Amino acid sequence: MLSNEIELVLACKRNDSKAQTAFYNLYKGRLLGICRRYARTEAEAEDIFQEAIIKIFKNLHQLEKIESVNHWVKSSVIRTAIDNYRTTLHEREQVSYEGLTEESNEENIFSSLSREQILRSINALPNGYRMIINLSLIDGYTHAEIADMLQISEGTSKSQLSRAREILKTTLLKLGYQEQTTRVA
Repeated sequence: MLSNEIELVLACKRNDSKAQTAFYNLYKGRLLGICRRYARTEAEAEDIFQEAIIKIFKNLHQLEKIESVNHWVKSSVIRTAIDNYRTTLHEREQVSYEGLTEESNEENIFSSLSREQILRSINALPNGYRMIINLSLIDGYTHAEIADMLQISEGTSKSQLSRAREILKTTLLKLGYQEQTTRVA
């Protein structure tokens, strides 16, 4: 971590408004990207981001190891996205992307897809599946960690990941075949 980033965090801890603006601008793109993965819509992603940034500034004084600010901020955003998921769950239905396939033929099809197409496909998954895909395949959490965060069993995490992978794989294969057919035609 650069010394100017450390100074920025220290200034934010002192409630320096210019430092907070600089911090916000430094992290906005990255954090909004995380929010987009967990949200269904751009508006929902913006809401999650705004709520997360407020929590980050409110709790920044708790950050003891300033050099771990990147991880701490990312974790705060993910927890906020999970909280958002939990609060809206009753209203709704129950990227490295290497974890999606093991077969090389399918990898060729997936490689023809844009990041945006993959993200849209993930966002189209049912909420529980979308959360598990993000937490496991993209953010690298274990099933034990996911179970703890989402307050489900490890078995549920594993089975939802398996089902989510199958649905996503089917969706992405259809998109990939359409993409290849369009290029050939």
